[in-house]
Formats: sequence, C-alpha cells, structure tokens
Amino acid sequence: MTRLTTEIPTAERLYRTRNVSRENVVMTNEELVYEIQQQLALMIDVATGQAQIPEVNDVYKSRRLRIRSALADRGLNEPNPYLDLWRWYEDWKAKGFSAYRQRRAYIHELYDPLIQRLENLKTSSGIQVFTEPTGWEKVDRTIDGMRERLETANKEEEFQTVGLFCRETLISLAQEVFDPQRHSTADAVKPSKTDAKRMLDAFLAAELSGGANEEVRRHAKAALDLANALTHQRTANFRDAALCAEATVSVVNLVAIISGRRRR
Repeated sequence: MTRLTTEIPTAERLYRTRNVSRENVVMTNEELVYEIQQQLALMIDVATGQAQIPEVNDVYKSRRLRIRSALADRGLNEPNPYLDLWRWYEDWKAKGFSAYRQRRAYIHELYDPLIQRLENLKTSSGIQVFTEPTGWEKVDRTIDGMRERLETANKEEEFQTVGLFCRETLISLAQEVFDPQRHSTADAVKPSKTDAKRMLDAFLAAELSGGANEEVRRHAKAALDLANALTHQRTANFRDAALCAEATVSVVNLVAIISGRRRR
C-alpha cells in the first residue's frame, strides 16, 4: 500500500479536530483541492502498479463521495466517471493506454481543469449560504445558466456571456420584486421593464427605509452597483466573470432575504 492510502483522509482529520459530525463539516476549497489531488495520485498509483485495487478501492470510493458532495455544494460537477477503481482499470485497457505516461496524462486531463478552477475561486471557508433556489423560476434558471457558463468559459466572448446571464438575472429579479405602487424611484422616472438598476434601487430604498437599516441598505446598493457595472464591462476574463457572478448572486440573496424568500 502506498503512503497516500495509509494517511488519515483530510475530511476524517476535520471531523476529529473539530469534534463534529460528518454532516456538519464543509470543506474549504483548499481542503477540497487536497482531496482531489490525493484521489488523482491514488488513481495514478493504481495505473502504474504502485497500489493494488483490492487494497485501496474502499479508500477511493469513500473519497469520491466526499469530493462529489463538496463539488455539489459549489454547483460543480465531478469530472471523474469511475464509480470504483475496477472501472478505471477496465477503461484504460479499453482505451489502449499501454504506457504509464498515457494513463498519467489522462488522469491529469480529467482533474487539472477542476483543480485550477477551485484555486482561482480562492474562498477560504468553503461555506455557501442559501445555495437552494429562491423559488423565482426565471431568476433560478438564469443563475443556473450563469454558473454553467462560468464553469465552461475559456474565451473572452464566453466570459462576456456570463455577464449577459448576470444582467438577465438582475432584470428578472427586479421584475419579481418591484411594485410601482410601493417603490418610488429617486428621480421620479418610471423604470422600463429592463431597468433593473432603477427598479432595485427603489425596492431597497422602500423596503430598507429608516436609519436602523442604513448600513444594510448601503451594502445592498454597493453589491447592486458592482453587479450592474460588471455586466456592462466590455473586456472579460475569468476574474471579471467570477466577480460579476458573485456580486449578482449576492444581490439575489439580499433581495430574497428582504422579501421574505429566505427563511430558516
């Protein structure tokens, strides 16, 4: 058995050091990347004769479940299709990977893009609040589309598409909550059906009125301003698109909380 397979898995160390149950532990991105790297190394060990499948298959399967769960928490898919190591063995035989380097290269192609994406996100806690749908069908649908595009985008125009989904999300959100009878715009201009900024500004001003809500109102408007600015940015890369998506989801959750859509 190799050194990798005899270590206590990262998640198990978390349970022991934090003295909490499995269900209450959420891996950080750093911990998730470590788990994925361990899985990658184990698959290569098996493919290069450094580990025997019967000895490490249970480790592989339990780690795979942890990785899948942590990725699902982030709205990401597991790229590894192998339920167990025997299926990995059968597939490299079927693909004709007779050389060790072919098997190594294949596993790196499988996991390296995901590892890079997680490292780019750079979140320290790994905890996501309110990941469930809002119940506003079009808002939820455009958020799903935004996340899918962000996950697969590689070119400038593809990152710009993420911005378009963010813009559509804000428009749909504004149309759900803006009530012209309750929400007056600051400049008394009647907003068009696509004027998300004016509608949401009016919603926040009315629903978070009073001095006690000043800080919350300022934060909500700042998030909205950031999301709105980024959706109109002409140059785009992963950082721009990810910031835009994060700001947009933040606005959606803030508005959902204010409107009573988010409850314990």
